[in-house]
Amino acid sequence: MMEFRNILAIASVFILFASLFGCAQGASKPLASTVPPVELENQTKLGDLITTSKTVAKGDTVGVYYIGKLTTGELFDTNVQSEAQKAGLPTRPSYPLLTFTVGAGQMISGFDTAVVGMKEGEEKTVTLPPAQAYGEKNPEAIIAVPLDKIGNSTGMKVGAILYAQNGATGKVIEINATDAKVDFNHELAGQSLVFTIKMVNITKAK
Repeated sequence: MMEFRNILAIASVFILFASLFGCAQGASKPLASTVPPVELENQTKLGDLITTSKTVAKGDTVGVYYIGKLTTGELFDTNVQSEAQKAGLPTRPSYPLLTFTVGAGQMISGFDTAVVGMKEGEEKTVTLPPAQAYGEKNPEAIIAVPLDKIGNSTGMKVGAILYAQNGATGKVIEINATDAKVDFNHELAGQSLVFTIKMVNITKAK
């Protein structure tokens, strides 16, 4: 986890304007999380979709389609083209399967845990609390950055996305004469997330 107390030492911050959920849509998969797995909530298996006895275990490589929604029903990310278009998300060049190795830390912990035991052709919907997704909001991740530490800050507005040299991404939530208050929490921090996952293929670990 980044050290927010040291963020003011950043020599330059680059600005890119983007919508809140546009950033999530642009990513090819949910980000990794170091939060340890906890018990999943609201699991639903559609048994009539199961086409094979091969089941997912830790270490397997899987390919899935997924639909990610907030508990309000708002869709924030998916690799299902028809769902993305229906929700008005920015168009991607392609909508490939999300492929990852289970248990390798490539995914948020709840998503990783959700696919264990699934079979090819199976579909399930899981609700992940913040602890299994992007964590709770950290007040220490909201900091004031001097405007003279931000490159090309002229004309910057609330809602601007800032990219720091250390890789941190923040959203400007307030601007005054000397500083910009920037929220470096993940845009989905503090949110419970609802994922519908369709298991398409499983490559067993050797």
